[in-house]
Amino acid sequence: MDAMPNLLPSSNDNRPAEPEWVRNAVLYQCNIRQFSPEGNFKGVEKALPRLKAMGITVLWLMPVHPIGKEKRKGKLGSPYSVRDYYAVNPDYGQPADFKNLVDAAHALDLKVILDWVPNHTSWDAVWIKEHPEYYTLYNGAFTVPINEHGQPIEDWSDVCDLDYGNKATRLAMIDAMQFWLREYGIDGYRVDMAGLLPNDFWEEVRPSLDSVKVPFMLAEWQDEPKHFKSCFNANYGWKWKDVTKDIAAGRQTAIALDTLRQYLDDLYPENYTQLYFTQNHDENAHNGTEQELYGPAADAFNVLMYTWGGMPMLYNGQEETQQQRLSFFDRSPIRWKKMGKTDFFQKLNTLRHENEAIWSGKHGGDLVKIGGDSEEKVYAFYRKKGNNRVLVVINLSKENCNASLRPPNEATGAYANLFGVSTVQITSEMNLNLKPWEYLVLSSTF
Repeated sequence: MDAMPNLLPSSNDNRPAEPEWVRNAVLYQCNIRQFSPEGNFKGVEKALPRLKAMGITVLWLMPVHPIGKEKRKGKLGSPYSVRDYYAVNPDYGQPADFKNLVDAAHALDLKVILDWVPNHTSWDAVWIKEHPEYYTLYNGAFTVPINEHGQPIEDWSDVCDLDYGNKATRLAMIDAMQFWLREYGIDGYRVDMAGLLPNDFWEEVRPSLDSVKVPFMLAEWQDEPKHFKSCFNANYGWKWKDVTKDIAAGRQTAIALDTLRQYLDDLYPENYTQLYFTQNHDENAHNGTEQELYGPAADAFNVLMYTWGGMPMLYNGQEETQQQRLSFFDRSPIRWKKMGKTDFFQKLNTLRHENEAIWSGKHGGDLVKIGGDSEEKVYAFYRKKGNNRVLVVINLSKENCNASLRPPNEATGAYANLFGVSTVQITSEMNLNLKPWEYLVLSSTF
């Protein structure tokens, strides 16, 4: 077993511990099937030095397990239709290939988290044959997953619901999750549909996993604040994604970010951490690429994603200027070309690693809104932690804007311009002429 990582102690509100590397992590979601021409573990392994150089610190692998064949969607099926929790998909390689990938990532000081699907399995899963008692019965028969309102999710026709009212199901799932920590040394889990499982199950999960290796736990859910105390170190910023898409489309103004921030601060425990993204596998496959969803505003919201207080995540292919939709159920490999946005993300990643003012949650500085006369269009804020400061100004509109800003006294002084060569002097009264979706990211150490 790997040596225990440096840990950040649980805060005084009894939240789970987390590995120290979480504080300034940058996640990269890898769709193994589409990531390389090979579409396998070896294809991912080849790219690790490039991802490391770009500033990625955490590789999130979409489900690695064999995919069900019964009621399969498309030719290859959904990676979220798991047939065997203890095996790897033979299309991706052998167990030794997966172990080599994890070891190669660790050699570069990259962490690896697995996408975990505990709510349901495929209809031809090992468990459904060997342990039918693990499964939910709905009107006396196995069923598609049940949503939070107790209703079948008919569109999920390729998967079968597990019953967490059965203690045996809970113990089996915990054992499977321990297996990947113990045997392969992975560093945590992104948990699919975490809120469809009872929170008291997650209370059981956390100490069981910690007894093997303290993992980073990310919940794909936003509506259960108690997750932050039971098991998880971060959750999904779905509302952030929705609000930012609305602003990009002109359906809301920059003021909506203040409303969102107040809502999140009221809902969650102090110093919560959310994952922010402009793309992921669902958005990309079903709704559109970053350009389709955000248009010319994409980079403005990527800047916000890195600096607003959460944890940033990139979906594979975002470093390409011309992005593509990746199929959910079939092969459509990324057409890697010049990777023209690498430098943009590399600059943001370097700032993320080196300037603790924009680290996640309690590890970063408080966000102080900078007032002005154009707050419906221009979103400006300042963060400070230790000797580090970051000041961000973004025109979140499709119009040119002449904005007057009033930074607090502690924010004044000289800053380096992340996306420019000049030093910028911040004063207590500022006038800026900003183009549509233009951003300014300023960093200072004193």
